[in-house]
Amino acid sequence: MSSMQLTDPIYTASMTPHQRAWFYAEFEQASRNEVVGVLLALFFGCFGIHHFYLRRNGLGLLYLIFSWTGITAVLGFIEAFFMPGRVRNYNAMQAGFIAGQIMGGQIMGGAAASPTVACSACGGTVAGGAGFCPHCGAALAAKA
Repeated sequence: MSSMQLTDPIYTASMTPHQRAWFYAEFEQASRNEVVGVLLALFFGCFGIHHFYLRRNGLGLLYLIFSWTGITAVLGFIEAFFMPGRVRNYNAMQAGFIAGQIMGGQIMGGAAASPTVACSACGGTVAGGAGFCPHCGAALAAKA
């Protein structure tokens, strides 16, 4: 079973067929493979390549800097066992982001996006359920 089949019911249930096709095209480009992640951690873990693969560039760079010590080789071997879960989490985050971009504020995951209102103090846009304006900090009146 592919990772796309796992994300299908969750992220594409309320999409039109066109949006679903768009989602799959984008997800195919953004998703990562668990086997590739494990192999990168096993064979190139000492250089942090498995972190770069999941766009964790800070850790990848740290591993690259300390690769001469040998500690990163041991850590890379250990992290090979955690890579399938990390790849699944990465793919789930990508699927959620892509679905959110495609749906653009429509109903997503059973919850509707809150409408925006204007702040009475500064005129900035504020999420409907917010208690304070993120721009000026003014308290917003609660609507019943």
